[in-house]
Amino acid sequence: MARIAYNLFVYPLSKLPLSILYLFSSFFAFLLNYGFPYRKKVILKNIQNSFPGLSPKEHREIQTKFYKHFGDLLVEGIKNLSISREELTKRLVVKNPELMQQLFDQGKNVILVSGHYNNWEWLISAQNFLFPHQAFGIGMPMTSKFWDQKVNEQRQRFGMKVVHAKNYKAAFESYKEKPFAILNLSDQAPPEAEKSYWTNFLNQKTPVLFGTEFMANEYDFSVVFFAVKKGKRGYYEMELKLITDNPKQLKYGEITEAHTRLLEQEINQNPEFWLWSHKRWKRTVPVNLNELKIQQEKRFNERFRN
Repeated sequence: MARIAYNLFVYPLSKLPLSILYLFSSFFAFLLNYGFPYRKKVILKNIQNSFPGLSPKEHREIQTKFYKHFGDLLVEGIKNLSISREELTKRLVVKNPELMQQLFDQGKNVILVSGHYNNWEWLISAQNFLFPHQAFGIGMPMTSKFWDQKVNEQRQRFGMKVVHAKNYKAAFESYKEKPFAILNLSDQAPPEAEKSYWTNFLNQKTPVLFGTEFMANEYDFSVVFFAVKKGKRGYYEMELKLITDNPKQLKYGEITEAHTRLLEQEINQNPEFWLWSHKRWKRTVPVNLNELKIQQEKRFNERFRN
């Protein structure tokens, strides 16, 4: 069924101009908000907890704007299956690419870190030609083997290398051709509360994946935060900010706090562009959180600072 849907409907649909696809976007947004509500309770609860100072009316306004943006993401994701390099180059522009060029010239491998904010799928496709570094993406396989294969084929068609989260070490250690850049979206809910870095994020105690900071210290990677900003419909600008090019000079938690605060700043400015439908706060806060933090910092320092 998945193969039939892809070949007869989804891929042919991706060949339509975005101006036509955006007509479907508005229809999708209406259906998801009013016809067949998509995670409406989850979305509203996340917004309410993140912005306790806003009124119920303001919470609902963010929710409505999110559905409109989510409709755009759906059709832009469909378009991503066949979008050309030329069109991607026009629609996703890097404001300060010289930062990555400088790191490349210094022979520095990089972790590009951010969250599910604005259009991250177009960046996955475009990263390898936007920057001089070889692009790597780390992911978990989808439930459907067919969709996993098709989506990763499209993500890799311009040179991105997608590696499984369990195999990334072998991929990084064996690649010697030129400096590479890893794309890491750090805002998904970690699988285990006790192995997460806990901080305050959007007015809530929140577990954050520690992978960016761990890999930076393990392999001496530079860390660059990227913010994707939405201009007019279907056009995005990416701005880069160096967090560190020497991670071992920073204290435990500084890298994670830095990219978390930068993402939080983007969300506070334009909240409708974040993925509110994600069950971000589904992990229970550990009872022994203070002791857990002390032990985590101790283990980190024993491994990377002694």
